[in-house]
Amino acid sequence: MEEPTIVILGPTGSGKTSVSIKIAKTIGGEIISADSRAIYKGMDIGTAKPTNQEMEFIPHYGLDLVYPGERFTVADWKTYTEDKIKDIKARGKVPIIVGGTGLYIDALIFDYHFKGPTGTKIGDFEQKSCSDRTEVKGNYLIIGIKWPNDVLRERLKQRIDAMFSPELYEETKRLVHKYGWGSSAMKSNIYEYVWKYLNHELTLTQAKEQCFFEDWHLAKRQNTWFKRNNQIIWLSLEEVYPYVIKYIYNEQRN
Repeated sequence: MEEPTIVILGPTGSGKTSVSIKIAKTIGGEIISADSRAIYKGMDIGTAKPTNQEMEFIPHYGLDLVYPGERFTVADWKTYTEDKIKDIKARGKVPIIVGGTGLYIDALIFDYHFKGPTGTKIGDFEQKSCSDRTEVKGNYLIIGIKWPNDVLRERLKQRIDAMFSPELYEETKRLVHKYGWGSSAMKSNIYEYVWKYLNHELTLTQAKEQCFFEDWHLAKRQNTWFKRNNQIIWLSLEEVYPYVIKYIYNEQRN
């Protein structure tokens, strides 16, 4: 039987990146991002993309697909990801979908269909209303990372503290200079608050507080979305690696 495609999901700041890389190194996996913010070129630190050092030579896909302001729909992502899964499996590797964008993941595992032409240009598809989460269409192992709310809140605060740095300030300046504030991509990330801090509209403490407020509400929305999917196996971060390795080992034996 064909090995499953692994899906590792969870709210922002839950530790998906590090554990997925560890799993990929062990089982010969390659990672496809399911993060609607990581698709943008030039938005690296502010979207918490893994660095080249963090990737540890594990191939990553789904990053830097379009420029801020370009249209890229969930249907585009689904088509892109299905092609990558086929390619990865054809080379004897294991695809690992990693991210927190629930609609991306649902579109893939429940095989949502989209009306409109099937051309190759970005934005050729029109998203339809998708509500069918009753049956997974394919062989997927779907793991969700769970945290107590108080612990996740503290993780988010620590991540924001670490992200505010001279490197992020320079990244923000480059993005604003190149794209301005015309795209929703710019407004839906940390950059708005960094820019206000750099222009003395917010203190550093206020900027971090507003970033935390946005991240925490994003995490809550993500968890609400994922709870509607009863196919997810919820584990603590420490449980994810041994569970997946044991599952894959048993699959190979059978």
